[in-house]
Amino acid sequence: MDGHGGQIPSPSSSVEEKQLFLHENMVNFVNQYSQPIIEVSLVVSKYIRIILEKLQETASLSDETLPIEIFSPRELQAVNEPPILDSFPLERVLESVDQDRMDILDTIVRTVLNETELPFLSALAVLRDWEYVTRSQLSKSTSPGHLFSPIQLPEDF
Repeated sequence: MDGHGGQIPSPSSSVEEKQLFLHENMVNFVNQYSQPIIEVSLVVSKYIRIILEKLQETASLSDETLPIEIFSPRELQAVNEPPILDSFPLERVLESVDQDRMDILDTIVRTVLNETELPFLSALAVLRDWEYVTRSQLSKSTSPGHLFSPIQLPEDF
């Protein structure tokens, strides 16, 4: 994994350093392999779901209530016309993803989260940024082909 001299931050490293390492490694991988929006979206949504489930489980065991805001993605800017997603052949789309490439991104995320012991809320913050970018691009899709366009990361991302 890239960044920080190739060394993964230790559990005692700052949260910001761990978040940056996760983000940089995700950016490097998706850019290097021109990973399609749909594949990035599927991996990011998987980890958001896992983290939210763990947070909810921990809160329940502690008799705590989580703020409702953490369960909601960032609101997208208005899109002129909603995409016609119900006409997309979902089964064919899912059959067309590159499972190996998705597994590599999955491994990057899982390894960084586990090895750095990045707190769930901090990991969720990074993943919500990725979710926003993927949802923004997916919302502009007008055909299944757009789902397989390489993700376009903003310059300041």
